[in-house]
Formats: sequence, C-alpha cells, structure tokens
Amino acid sequence: MLDHARRVDEGNYDKNALQGKILATLFFEPSTRTRMSFESAMARLGGTSLSVGSVEACSIAKGETLADTIRVVSGYADAIVIRHPKEGAARLAAEFATVPVINAGDGAGQHPSQTLLDLYTILQSMPIDKIDIALVGDLRYGRTAHSLASALALYDARLHTISPKGLELPATLAAELSDKGMEIIEHDDLNDVIRDVDVLYVTRIQRERFPDSASYFNVASNYRITPEHLVGARDHLIILHPLPRVDEIDPRVDELPFARYFEQSRNGVPIRMAMLMRVMQ
Repeated sequence: MLDHARRVDEGNYDKNALQGKILATLFFEPSTRTRMSFESAMARLGGTSLSVGSVEACSIAKGETLADTIRVVSGYADAIVIRHPKEGAARLAAEFATVPVINAGDGAGQHPSQTLLDLYTILQSMPIDKIDIALVGDLRYGRTAHSLASALALYDARLHTISPKGLELPATLAAELSDKGMEIIEHDDLNDVIRDVDVLYVTRIQRERFPDSASYFNVASNYRITPEHLVGARDHLIILHPLPRVDEIDPRVDELPFARYFEQSRNGVPIRMAMLMRVMQ
C-alpha cells in the first residue's frame, strides 16, 4: 500500500480509474482532514462522493439502526467510509454491508487509514525499521496512537510514551504490543527522551476528559512542545500530529525543519487514493 501511494504521489495513476464509481462517506463524528481527503481522493480518480452531511440529517436520528443504515447505503454506493463514536462500529458495518467498508475512526479504537499516512510520512524521511518513536499526549483514548503503535510493532520499533496520569496507553494494548516483542518505555518528562528518538508523535489532550478548565490547562501545559524542548534533538527528528492541533505544539515549531504535520495531513490524499483503488477496482 505504501509503495502504491508513493507512485500515486508521483503522479503515476489513471485519473479515470474510478470513473462511474460512487463513495459514501458516513461520518457520525466531526471530521475535516479525513473526510475531505477521502472525497478529494475520490474526485482525483474520477469518481463521485455521497454524504449525509450530519448525524441530525440522517435516519439514525429517527432511530434507525446502524445495521439498517449500512444495508441501505450499500445499495447506493460502491464503497463506504465510516467514522463512528463507538469502538467496533466499522467492524459491525462490514458485517452488514454488501460493498467494501473503510474504517475512518471508531471511538477510542483504531484509525487505520491515518496509520498508513503516518507510516508513509515517516518513510519519506527515514526507514521505519527499528526506529525510536515517542507518543505524547492522550494515549488512552487516542485512536491514532493505538493504530500507529500496533503497526509499528511489525517494524521492530521501540516505543516511548509520555502521557498525563490516567491517560496512559491502555494496559491491554500495551500487553498485546509486548507480546509481539515491542519494547515500551514510559517517561514522565519529554526532556528525558527527546534526544533519543527519531519520531515525536504528538496527540491532543482532550479537554472533555477533565473535570474543569483549570485542571485541563494545568496538565496540558506540561505536554506542550516548544522550540526550547527541541534543543539537542537528533538532526533527522520529525514531529507528527494527526491534527487538529489546539495548543499542544507551539506555532513557533512550525518553522523548524522538524515539523512534518502539515505534510502528514497532505499525505492523506495519495494514501486514500491508493486505498480506494485497492477496494473499488
């Protein structure tokens, strides 16, 4: 998939590969990058997209089950992209769909297409095998971090984690990764690890997980990446973030050579073009 995305990124693809095909985008949670990149990918391949617009605008608001919605939409489109707040929703959708289903994020579960573009972005800068990567922020509910960590276990990567108390990597996931041979090292402070990693993957600390704003800001301020943190970092370090960013990365970092998160976002288009061609051709 990554090699296919690279060829697409270089312009080596049929611009009418999916002409006459229809993609249904069912997003039951807010999305900008994932939804738009899938729709952009479909348009660049000559296809069209259908969307319900919002949860309030679809029949689920009237009490229709997800299973029935998927059965109906399968009759309108050649593939379905779904984002849902409940973990396992995409798997359920696949059981009832008669067309391919792509998981665009399911609760605190997984976000596989994001993982592919994360891996692709890393590969643009360095080989993935045996890298040291630090995951920073909300690692308990952050599905992008869960997906990426699981994928990196296949590359013999070493995982460093830095997160607030209560938002650590889920114990079940940590155990699964350890069983696969991944070394996981917990840190209390970013400064303890910044000089030893190749990739810094920053995630948003979700304000809704805290009892009040004061508690949130007290914690979040300790996990904010600034240029001062990066003094002494490896020259080839790259900083990734699945976005949206709130204030966990100082805007001054944007101008540093380490910043790759906007390129990372752009990479969603060739990755999702490759995915759509794989499931719809």
